[in-house]
Amino acid sequence: MSKRELLLDSYDHGYDQEDWFPPLKDALDGVSEAQADWKPEGAAVNSIRQNAHHILFYKLRLLRALRGEPQPPAEEKLSNDDTFEAAALGDPSWADAVRRLAEAHAAVREELARRDDMALEQPIPESKAWSYANSIIRHDAYHLGQIIQLRKLQGSWPARRSFE
Repeated sequence: MSKRELLLDSYDHGYDQEDWFPPLKDALDGVSEAQADWKPEGAAVNSIRQNAHHILFYKLRLLRALRGEPQPPAEEKLSNDDTFEAAALGDPSWADAVRRLAEAHAAVREELARRDDMALEQPIPESKAWSYANSIIRHDAYHLGQIIQLRKLQGSWPARRSFE
């Protein structure tokens, strides 16, 4: 298996293909506005919406880097904490944020799929393209776990799932 094939396999399983854990698309499917904003009482955690905004923010950064586009100067001034807020993305509605996340995922996948292993070794601002993309895959998985945990706590995650 080539580096590109391995990277795409991991990328797909993180977003829309079930494997050992549910993909992000399934974790966000059917989440209402109220569920997206819910937080456990007294807990210092980010909501599902905030986690989705954060994932989208960094996926868009990767997309621009893969395309050789500069990052917007305003984004350079944002702290990591700022990226959890809707303002970092232009205040999209919940439905728009989920749609934009799907579009960004597809666009990044397309950029990765068109590169061979040599091209994936080429540096993009932060690191080699394959390494940057791999970091985003792990980052998304981390926040996916948080989203699923929030859904379990609020009672909106199925007690049993079929993923065959």
